[in-house]
Amino acid sequence: MSKRIVHYINQFFAGIGGEDMADIAPEVRDGVVGPGLALKAALGEGYEIVATIICGDNYFGSNIEKGVVPELLKLIDACKPDGFIAGPAFNAGRYGVACGTIAKAVQDELHIPVVTGMYEENPGADMFRKDVHIIATKNSSADMRRSAPLMAKLLIKKLENQEVLGPDEEGYLPRGIRVNYFNERRGSERAVELLLKKIAGEPTYTDYPMPVIDRVAPAPALKDLKTARIALVTSGGIVPQGNPDHIESSSATKWGKYSIEGMDHADKKDFMTIHGGYDRAYITEDPDLCIPVDALRNLEKRGVIGKLMDYFIATTGTGTATNSAKRFGEEFVPMLKKDKVDAVLLVST
Repeated sequence: MSKRIVHYINQFFAGIGGEDMADIAPEVRDGVVGPGLALKAALGEGYEIVATIICGDNYFGSNIEKGVVPELLKLIDACKPDGFIAGPAFNAGRYGVACGTIAKAVQDELHIPVVTGMYEENPGADMFRKDVHIIATKNSSADMRRSAPLMAKLLIKKLENQEVLGPDEEGYLPRGIRVNYFNERRGSERAVELLLKKIAGEPTYTDYPMPVIDRVAPAPALKDLKTARIALVTSGGIVPQGNPDHIESSSATKWGKYSIEGMDHADKKDFMTIHGGYDRAYITEDPDLCIPVDALRNLEKRGVIGKLMDYFIATTGTGTATNSAKRFGEEFVPMLKKDKVDAVLLVST
């Protein structure tokens, strides 16, 4: 009898739609849908994708605290799976967080083998790499043909209780787990060899790779605060009532520019927060707690600063990929420069 596999995908990979359909509630379809075709071919005989669970990315992100995970677990458990695959999500941030969240829940609650896949800079990768096996993919779905067989191979190993080797051998993201083993060569010998390779400019390796983090030199101090033009930029999720740009509550893919012209403070009748990573109650009541328009207008009137710009820029920080945040800055910084902004007050939560 074939092993039963359940596959989780979002609305886009199900062919339902993009952002306009990201709010769809979970549904179950029999058999293979979308990328499941590649996984089915890679799994081969003896393994069957019996059902595909589909959920909109916005629905998942907006309902984490309202029970979307138990809702999905109930649907998955009803399919009586032997194994579970989520994604792959590639570099789609909200999708990656959803895949990691549900994969961990299935592993912990249903006690069956799970595998997912995503790009290393996907926010879901850092959130869940220590909890579940995440096959390292490229940053787009063009990598499906390469990544699907890796996901299938790893799931089969887990289903058949075979030894799962290290990330280099299996293709998953490093999990921070160190395993002691006996090397046939002494450490001093290998260390000298590595040093000589570095001196010669040859490729080297390490048993314990360190993270690569960008270093950004601080900008010079303002020469005269009394003439400075100050702009507000926030990752706190403050948007006009109704969220006109549909910025996501987590794993944001966009930012917005909003007017505060003529306002002495940020009023709750005008603004709201859609951030999914903190208790919104206080900021919902007083948005100035996140975008301090009241304090800055006061400083402007007293001549402490030259001018508060008549707009602010906002996005959501929780779960947002580093490369997305970098892209946001590359998009709005030219506008700030054009408006002769001297400094930015970057407020979070």
